[in-house]
Amino acid sequence: MKLRTLTLGLLSASTLAFAAHAESITIATVNNGDMVRMQKLTEDFTKANPDIQLNWVTLEENVLRERVTTDIATKGGQYDVMTIGTYEVPIWAKQSWLLPLDKLGDDYDAKDIIPAIAGGLSVDGKLYAAPFYGESSFVMYRKDLMEKAGLKMPDAPTWDFIKQAADKMTDRANGVNGVCLRGKAGWGENMAFLTAMSNSFGARWFDENWKPQFDQPEWKNTLQFYVDLMKADGPEGASSNGFNENLALFQQGKCGMWIDATVAASFVSDPKNSTVADKVGYALAPDNGLGKRGNWLWAWSLAIPAGTQKADAAEKFVSWATSKHYAELVASKEGWANVPPGTRSSLYANAEYQKAAPFAKMTLDSINAADPTHPTVKPVPYVGVQFVAIPEFQGLGTTVGQLFSAALAGQSSVDDALKQAQDAATAAMTEGGYIK
Repeated sequence: MKLRTLTLGLLSASTLAFAAHAESITIATVNNGDMVRMQKLTEDFTKANPDIQLNWVTLEENVLRERVTTDIATKGGQYDVMTIGTYEVPIWAKQSWLLPLDKLGDDYDAKDIIPAIAGGLSVDGKLYAAPFYGESSFVMYRKDLMEKAGLKMPDAPTWDFIKQAADKMTDRANGVNGVCLRGKAGWGENMAFLTAMSNSFGARWFDENWKPQFDQPEWKNTLQFYVDLMKADGPEGASSNGFNENLALFQQGKCGMWIDATVAASFVSDPKNSTVADKVGYALAPDNGLGKRGNWLWAWSLAIPAGTQKADAAEKFVSWATSKHYAELVASKEGWANVPPGTRSSLYANAEYQKAAPFAKMTLDSINAADPTHPTVKPVPYVGVQFVAIPEFQGLGTTVGQLFSAALAGQSSVDDALKQAQDAATAAMTEGGYIK
């Protein structure tokens, strides 16, 4: 008995000693399906790296952006790995706020990352964030409702067709909205959708001299079309709906069409979670015949803040989570259709993925159709498809998003929202020294 007690004591002491030597890293991430799935699969990482413990901080998109921006700008040091987007990477890297990812391992194969995605995460040829998944946006639609409406969705629809189809598919008596679109305020929520949409209407945030353009007819046409479409054919309370809310509505069969992130395709086509999984079709984001489609380009990526004291452990985790091995792990557990999309060329050359993911080609075509260096019909001084890659955009984009969300909710007119957006943008650009 004493021997057993002594042995247990020694084991306990050794366990405590190991725990004391284990390095703990804190990861800030977003509360979407792919990231939640990653957390469930991290036993694969900790088995291979028993000396590294993982602490998770999982937040809603707008809150995540606010927290990580505050932390990195103030050198708070709360996080060792941050989930950030294509907007932040070049700005933060130039501020020396991020570490370059040059120790991802011999088998990582960074050259396999889709060039359009890698380009947005690199500065001077160095990768500063590793893409967990990449996306553009496209139309997801109910094939059965489209057929019932007597229409056929083109591979490359116009906005006029979307309006025509939405009017015919709306069936409020049976809880079906013709179209579901983002309305929740935020530079990465409703303004991601509306900025991409505005590109196809010929609008732009700023002219070549950084003068705001919300007083121009192209923005009036964009916002008026959006508000009218949503009032006629959108869900009740749409001004509170972001990506997750619209995903739930579509999965429940309450949307005829949904124009949003290509990453949603694996969720709307998953029979375990979607009541319409076998009825979903896909098409490119709409256009107006002006040469630009209303689709964006984005990657949720893992980056390491320069202030971390645990860079090596953090980079091991980033390498694992964004590797080919991780894709194979997800495929073995959840099926190839659920592998995080839009990051690696090899995934789109994989016959098993092509067979399992009917949305694969449309996703890749959408990613390749977006051009962050020439995002608009008219010339602009900025890069970014659904955002403007300047530090001021985060605050300004959210302010404009709140104004446009209020117009959708009927709390102000389209004209008033645009006038206030013009005033806010003019003030921000004057304060930032872009205009006098």
